[in-house]
Amino acid sequence: MERLVAGEYTVAQAAECLGLSERQVKRLKKGMKNKGAAALAHGNRGRSPQHTIPKDIRDQIVSLAQGDYKDSNSTHMSELLIEHQQITVSAKSITRILRASGVISEVKKHRRRRKSRDRMPQEGMLVQSDASPHKWLEDRNRDMNLHGAIDDATSKVLGLWFREQEDLRGYLEVLYQVVMNHGVPRALYTDGHTIFFSPKKDKLTIEEELKGQQVALTQLGRALDELGIQQIQARSPQAKGRVERLWETLQSRLVVEMRIAGISTMDEANAFLPRFIEKFNKRFSVEAANSQPAYMPVPTQEILETILCVKTTRTISNGSTISYGRQTHRLVDKKGDIVSLHPKAKVEILIHRNGSVDCLYQGQRYHLEPFSVPKPTVPTVSEKAGSRSKPVGRKPSPDNPWTKFVIKRPQVDPVDEYFYRKQNAHLQFMAGDTN
Repeated sequence: MERLVAGEYTVAQAAECLGLSERQVKRLKKGMKNKGAAALAHGNRGRSPQHTIPKDIRDQIVSLAQGDYKDSNSTHMSELLIEHQQITVSAKSITRILRASGVISEVKKHRRRRKSRDRMPQEGMLVQSDASPHKWLEDRNRDMNLHGAIDDATSKVLGLWFREQEDLRGYLEVLYQVVMNHGVPRALYTDGHTIFFSPKKDKLTIEEELKGQQVALTQLGRALDELGIQQIQARSPQAKGRVERLWETLQSRLVVEMRIAGISTMDEANAFLPRFIEKFNKRFSVEAANSQPAYMPVPTQEILETILCVKTTRTISNGSTISYGRQTHRLVDKKGDIVSLHPKAKVEILIHRNGSVDCLYQGQRYHLEPFSVPKPTVPTVSEKAGSRSKPVGRKPSPDNPWTKFVIKRPQVDPVDEYFYRKQNAHLQFMAGDTN
């Protein structure tokens, strides 16, 4: 450009040398004549872009990322900023801000390649279920297990429930949510936990064989069988990858959401879940290939309560009573009348999800009423002793003949020693010597 201004180069030669158009070279030449070499610098050098994020907002993002929004990913944090702070910042911008401040570092994950399975074409054809132990409430409470179910076709969360441990009640509650809010699914895909599959599959009772069962069922397996839901066992965690990836997302998002909401107990967390599920499904669920759901009809509330419970069988006694929980019970109908029962007949005890207990007898449900059986009187030691009972009154004086009299034991065989010892003890007892 200096040679161009000096007249050593023509505009065409300078354009060819710089790889610019002649029009651009003429503009630069004019600028150099007026401002010198400074005209070659870009006009925005040293100036902040108009669309840059203000420093106070950048500082606020860094502060939230280290506080309430800790452990949330950039996408989730972008959604939380819009919802709670009314700040619109893209996830990529948040990543750049946090990376520049040193809050996060770039980590490359090397994942093992696997072959994906096609989704089911209809919602309700296959539901994946599992439980995840985690510090869901962080240091505000102890660890809990989150039971959940997700639809394979749409990735829609169908039910969630917290329990202290992975147990039957948690899965029954999730299954109740699925059935009541959506319908009865065609199949349930789970791991091989003993809650789902009995370790004694081949050991059937006579009653089970008469019913035509092929394998022994757990309480949950029995409930699924009565609802007509097929059980499918996954042979690896990757086989039920839909629900496994759900836990990764929830452990990032749900923990932060409950922290912001100030939740610190399991009851509060369970009350928070329905609102979270609705919000989660709007964000992550997808459309199924076939929009027509494949759920089966939902049974009535009364029938559903007799299915989604723990069932145990009792035999009726001759007095029309049954024994349960170390207590004798009688059956009471809705009118409050005592029900007469057939001896040796069977009664099913129903332990419901809320802990209440009733029973099922000949297709009808009855309440249980505790029945106190009079205990037989046990004779006391004095009554057993009869005339040889301990005398009541003052203790005999030391010079009483009974205290002085002792049977002299002759030389006897050691086998008879026990007899003489007992006889002397009796005489001392009659004399009032308790020692």
